[in-house]
Amino acid sequence: MSGHTENEITIAAPLDLVWDMTNDLENWPQLFSEYAAVEVLKREGQKTTFRLTMHPDDNGKVWSWVSERTTDRQGRNVRARRVEPGPFQHMDIRWEYSEVPGGTRMHWRQDFAMRPDAPVDDAWMTDNINRNSRVQLELIRDKIEQRDRERRSAAVPAN
Repeated sequence: MSGHTENEITIAAPLDLVWDMTNDLENWPQLFSEYAAVEVLKREGQKTTFRLTMHPDDNGKVWSWVSERTTDRQGRNVRARRVEPGPFQHMDIRWEYSEVPGGTRMHWRQDFAMRPDAPVDDAWMTDNINRNSRVQLELIRDKIEQRDRERRSAAVPAN
């Protein structure tokens, strides 16, 4: 068995701003509520290898792993995978961006499988990812829309 999730949100902001903010890895701890730190390990062209560290969970455990992420600005998508999968047999992620009336749609797709000895199974993780993705997407939307409002008001000349 394996897990699969798809979540999306429309952000009332230009695609360039959404792209820039969501692909600025060093600022992910300010964009996502779950990440405490990001350490970029290597950049090669459009591929970045980095370590993500989460805030401690309810039991005080700090989860951390290495991922690689390849951006395709022209194709408006990002592919990522965990290099250190931890409790996952694999974790593959695809982000897709599209311009829609009223802003930018950001679509997340995650395909994964839990290890047989993992503390949770694929069904549990699917539910967990779906719940958390909704929370993170709403936070991201709100922060990007706020930034867009600030940019637009700063660009309005004073009378």
